[in-house]
Amino acid sequence: MPGPSRELVERLYAEPPDRFVTARDAAVAEARQAGDRTAAREIARLRRPTVAAWLVNLLALRRPELVADLVRLAESLRSAQRELRGPRLRELSAQRRAVVGALVAEVRALAADAGAPPAGKLPLGEVEATLNAALSDADVAEQVRSGRLLRAAHYAGFGEVPRPQLRLVTGAEEEEPPPPRAATRAEPAPAGPAQDRAAERAERAAAAERAKRRRALDRELDRARGDLARAEAELTGAATAEQDGAELLADLEAELAELERRRAAAEQDLSRAKLARRAAERGVTAARRRAGEVEAALEELTAEEGTAGDRADRAH
Repeated sequence: MPGPSRELVERLYAEPPDRFVTARDAAVAEARQAGDRTAAREIARLRRPTVAAWLVNLLALRRPELVADLVRLAESLRSAQRELRGPRLRELSAQRRAVVGALVAEVRALAADAGAPPAGKLPLGEVEATLNAALSDADVAEQVRSGRLLRAAHYAGFGEVPRPQLRLVTGAEEEEPPPPRAATRAEPAPAGPAQDRAAERAERAAAAERAKRRRALDRELDRARGDLARAEAELTGAATAEQDGAELLADLEAELAELERRRAAAEQDLSRAKLARRAAERGVTAARRRAGEVEAALEELTAEEGTAGDRADRAH
């Protein structure tokens, strides 16, 4: 079977996070009822996004053309940085700030239409951080564009992942000459075979020193890349643990809300039962009083009947 449709997945990720689990479970039940077990399993594996991620997803699903503009701007920024085009990079940086600001404003409007809390309670800072991360990281940009982001993204810095600014020196280029020193006296121009041999030895020594420095920098670069890989793995693990914790907390909060609802309903039932008991007690009291009154009247009537009988006997 084909699994869940794209429209269904988009509809689920457009739901506010506090309604996501309910909508997902309902979709799982519908898929099972329809006999599509594959779709049911895939839908059940969908994870609830955080509020910030939901806002970004809402932007991607409701205004995909704006997110497409963001992706194109990201490509231009990365290209300008790789080519070290300063003026173009400054121009794109100003455009970046304007585009991100406009997208955050659009997110605020979409959230209001979706019935989200007031803007002051929305994590718009995390939304802005995610959009900036999308401008710097192609993978984040693709996740944003998919409309299925699970958590906000953060990126320290600007542009692609920073790399050491190394420059490979080849035989076709020479090192930049040192700045000239102020001469205190005229220096004679080198001449003759002895000076040529000394210059060759100096050049070989300089080349050896450059090769030594290059090897050291390569080793340092390998260590830095290893450190980066370990740090990224730790970040991924921590982010996953954070997401799992947030989902567990949200589930517990949902269960707590259900218990609170049931508690309130039970309290209402108890109040109604107390009122009914009090009304019944008043009814019993009234009935007892009436029964006493009837019994007293009956006894009085009986006494009167006895007196009347006695009179009749005496009359005879």
